[in-house]
Amino acid sequence: MRVYKVTVATGNYLSAGTIDAISISLVGLKGESAKQELSHLWIPGTVCDYELNIKEDIGELLSVRLFKETYLFPVHDAWYCQYVKVIDPFGKLHKFPVYQWVSGDTSVLIPEGRGHVLSLRSSNAHRAYRLTELEKSREVYKWKMYAPRAPYCIDADSTDLPINERYSDIKRGSFKLTKILAGLEVVLKGLTNCTDSWRNLDDITTVFYFNRTDISDEVSRIWNEDSFFGYQYLNGVNPMLIQKCLNLLENFPVTSSMVAASLGTSTDLQKELQNGNVFLADYKILQGIPANDCINGKQQYISAPMCLLWKDPQDQLLPIAIQLGQTPGEQTPIFLPSDSEWDWTLAKIWVRNAEFQVHQTIYHLLHTHLLAEVFNMASHRQLPRNHPVYKLLIPHLRYTLDINTLARKDLVGPGGIFDQIMAVCKEGFKALVQRAMEEMTYSALCLPEDIKARGLESIPNYFYRDDGQMIWEAMERFVSNMVQHYYKSDESVRTDPELQAWVAEIYEKGFLSNKSSGIPSSLETVSSLVRYLTMVIFRCSAQHAAVNSGQFDFYAWMPNGPSSMKSPPPTAKGVTTLQTILDTLPDVNTTTMGLAIVWQLSNDQVDRRRLGSYPDEHFTEETPQIFILEFQEKLSEISKTINERNQTRSLPYPYLDPKVIENSISI
Repeated sequence: MRVYKVTVATGNYLSAGTIDAISISLVGLKGESAKQELSHLWIPGTVCDYELNIKEDIGELLSVRLFKETYLFPVHDAWYCQYVKVIDPFGKLHKFPVYQWVSGDTSVLIPEGRGHVLSLRSSNAHRAYRLTELEKSREVYKWKMYAPRAPYCIDADSTDLPINERYSDIKRGSFKLTKILAGLEVVLKGLTNCTDSWRNLDDITTVFYFNRTDISDEVSRIWNEDSFFGYQYLNGVNPMLIQKCLNLLENFPVTSSMVAASLGTSTDLQKELQNGNVFLADYKILQGIPANDCINGKQQYISAPMCLLWKDPQDQLLPIAIQLGQTPGEQTPIFLPSDSEWDWTLAKIWVRNAEFQVHQTIYHLLHTHLLAEVFNMASHRQLPRNHPVYKLLIPHLRYTLDINTLARKDLVGPGGIFDQIMAVCKEGFKALVQRAMEEMTYSALCLPEDIKARGLESIPNYFYRDDGQMIWEAMERFVSNMVQHYYKSDESVRTDPELQAWVAEIYEKGFLSNKSSGIPSSLETVSSLVRYLTMVIFRCSAQHAAVNSGQFDFYAWMPNGPSSMKSPPPTAKGVTTLQTILDTLPDVNTTTMGLAIVWQLSNDQVDRRRLGSYPDEHFTEETPQIFILEFQEKLSEISKTINERNQTRSLPYPYLDPKVIENSISI
C-alpha cells in the first residue's frame, strides 16, 4: 500500500464552491489509480488535505484526474479549482496548477506543473496523454469563418463559450453596470432620440459632463490647434499610421509655394524633405469603401484623405497640406493652414474622421482583438497545459474570447453599434478588414521594426515609441529567459511538434497562409521563437492598451474624432462656414451613442490584472518564478520613469504605464 498526501484548493470567487461530489485518481507512467472520493464541503477559498492509499504501482507521477459528479440536486454547479499538490511515497512534492472551472458531470486531466517540451526522447505515455488532452480541447475550441479573407474565430457566441473563457460573475456585472451608466446620463438629458444636427459646438460638452477626464477637458480646449492635430499622430489613440516622407506622391501635388507660409522664409519644402522633417498620413485604404446609409435614414460619407505634416524647429508636428481624396483635380483642392478658418478646420475634421475609421477597424479590432483570438484558439487546440509556451501565454489570453464574441454581436454585428454610428457600413467594415489583411506584415506587428520601417526612430516627443520600446525590451528579455530555460538549442525548437503545430495553425487561421506577410508558418531557431512570443504578448497587452485606453480622452470631444460624416467632402475653397461643419458632423443621438461606447471601452473594469501580474501559478519551478520577479521589477522601473516624465507635461501620456496596462484584452 502506497500513501500519497494530496492537497486540493478551491478558488476565491464567490461562486467557486460546489455541493457536487469531487473525486481524484493519480496517473503515472505505469497506469492510473482507482478513483477515490474526496469528502468535503467545497467552500470558496478552502484548502483541504487528504491521504490516498493506493495499491497499484503507478510509476512516476505524471498527472491527476479530477472527477465532478452531481450530488443531490441535478443542477449546474461549477467548481473552480486552483491547484492540487501531491507528496508521493518518497517525499517528493508534485504541483498541479489547475486554475479553471470544472462544470457538469465530467473529469479533467491535469498534468504536473513542470513545463515539458516534447522531443524525440519523450515516452509514448507522455505523448498519449498530451494527445488525449488536446483532442478534448479541439472538440470545444472549434474554428469558424468570421468573414471571407478575415481571421477565423471561435464557433460560439457569448452564451455557449467554454466556461473558462467567460467573464467572472463580478466582471460581467461590472461590464453591464458600466454600459448602463454610460447611457444613463445621455438618457436623462433626452439626447438619445434627437436626430438633429448640433446647434453649436459648445453643446457637445454637455453629453458627458459628469464623466469628463482632465485629458478630455484639455482636448476639448486645444482640439483645433495644428500642433495638437499633429501631436495625436505620435501620442493619440492611434500612433500607428504616420510615416516619414522622403518624396512627394504624384497624386498629392503639394508645391513649395503652397506651404511657404507654413515653413517660413529660412527653408523650403525640398530642403525639409531632404532633412527628414516631412511626414505623411495616407488613408488610401479607405478609397472606395462603401459608406453607411442607415444612420437616422441619412446617407453618410467617407473620404480617403492625405495629410502632409512638418516637424518645425520647435519640434512640433504641424499639418501643412490636406487633400480629401486620392485623385487630385479641381474637385479635390489641397487645403492649407493659410486658407479660411472654417475651410482648414473642416479639412482637419475629415482627416480625423478617416482616422476614426482605420483606428477602430484596423489598428484596434483587427490588429489586437482578432489576432488575440487566433492566438487563444491555437494555444488551446495545439498546446497541452504543461507546455511552457501555453503557461507563458495563458495569462495574456484571459477573457479575450468573451469580449470578442460580445463585440461580434453588439458592436460589429448586423444592426450593431458600428451600423448605428460609423461611416463604414457592415459591408464596408468587412472590406476594410480584408484590405488590411492583404497589407499586414510580420514586421508591422513587431514594434521596433515597425518604428524603423516608418522612419520614426528619431522624431522627438514620440512617447508611444519610447514607452513601447521599454516594454518591448523588458518583454523580450523575459521571454528570452523563459524560452532558453526550456529550449536548449535550435534543434529543440524545430523538433517540438506541438509548438510547430501551434505556429502553423496561427499562420493558416490567423494570417490565411499569406506568404507575402512574412508571418512564419514554422519556427527554426530559439531567437525566432523569442521574437514571435514577444510579438504575441505585446499585441495582447501593451499594444491593445495603446489603441484602446485613450479612446474617451481623445474622442469625448466629438469633432476631434467624429464617427461619421453626413455631408460629402468639400470640393471647393471659400464656401465652408461653421454651419457647414455642424451640418456635416454626426447627429446628436449618433454622437451620444458613440461617446457612450468609447467611455465604456476606456473605463477601468474590475477583475483585471495588470501587466506582469501572475496570481495563477502556472510555472511551478523556481527558475521561471525568478524570471517572473525580474520582469515585474523591470516593469516597476519603467512605470516610475513614465510617471516622472508625465508629471512635467500638461498633456501626459499614461497609456503605456505598466501599472495601467492589462495583461490581456478583456474590454
